[in-house]
Amino acid sequence: GIGLLVWYGAKGVIHQVDTGITLGMLIAFIMYIQMFFRPIRMIADRFNTLQLGIVSSSRIMKLLDNNEHIPNNGTLAPEKIEGAVSFDKVWFAYNDADYVLKDISLDVKPGETIALVGATGAGKSSIINLLNRFYEINRGTINVDGKSIQDYDIDNLRGNIGVVLQDVFLFSDTIMQNITLGNPNITEEDVMEAAKLVGAKKFIERLPGGLNYNVMERGSTLSVGQRQLISFVRAMVYNPRILVLDEATSSVDTETEEMIQKAIDKMMFGRTSIVIAHRLSTIQKANKIIVLDKGEIKEEGTHEELLELGGYYTQLHKMQYKEIV
Repeated sequence: GIGLLVWYGAKGVIHQVDTGITLGMLIAFIMYIQMFFRPIRMIADRFNTLQLGIVSSSRIMKLLDNNEHIPNNGTLAPEKIEGAVSFDKVWFAYNDADYVLKDISLDVKPGETIALVGATGAGKSSIINLLNRFYEINRGTINVDGKSIQDYDIDNLRGNIGVVLQDVFLFSDTIMQNITLGNPNITEEDVMEAAKLVGAKKFIERLPGGLNYNVMERGSTLSVGQRQLISFVRAMVYNPRILVLDEATSSVDTETEEMIQKAIDKMMFGRTSIVIAHRLSTIQKANKIIVLDKGEIKEEGTHEELLELGGYYTQLHKMQYKEIV
């Protein structure tokens, strides 16, 4: 519009005697046309914002209207469990068609450590989700201390399972609230005791205000290692009998990993532990390593036994060794 106006107006200014168009009039009209288009642009921007809001609200409404839930029909609520875990011929699919876990059977004795390894999409995290009853299995049974997890009260079951994920989410609140998640039954003494166990006490005490230090959303004011240590404390304040570590050291550097590995060793002592890891160096001490591929168990045994087999685990080990070299 401005280009046409300048082209037409310039001709008029050149032939001012015939057209009566002055330079001042041309400049004024250029300003007028800019004023004309500005509200139109604003309306277009608001329309885009409105469209984004409509899409977001439809997703929120779909989530709120979702009636799927895990029924809490179990009555078992023991004060303490031993920590024995067993999967017996478990089949699971997210969409009732494509099975992500196929005939999974494994046993973990109380106090043992097993490691789950395999490529992305092999079904490692799905096993953890099923143990916590975030999803219901299609076939088979999952037992804790010889009793089906469906017989347990869900709150009691999940209270006995401590989960540390790869991506730690911290709220914009104090470290105390981020660890206790608002549970009034957990005292500062309990938190500091758990922090001492995993080696996080010193760095918490150095922060301004200690446990009352206010972190920004997602913990942006803390380092990756500090955020991970807080997630360990969060898991340990409930003193779980079963500990789940889902790639807890995959996003940190080597120096931080050594610090976190020491904390993990302390956490795992005397507890049933299920570890998911891509770095094979972190799971060589496991009592049993289970190799998954496309939802099936391909191999299982200790680190040395699997290397002697010369199969899938050996290939993974060689690939990582090449990367290190």
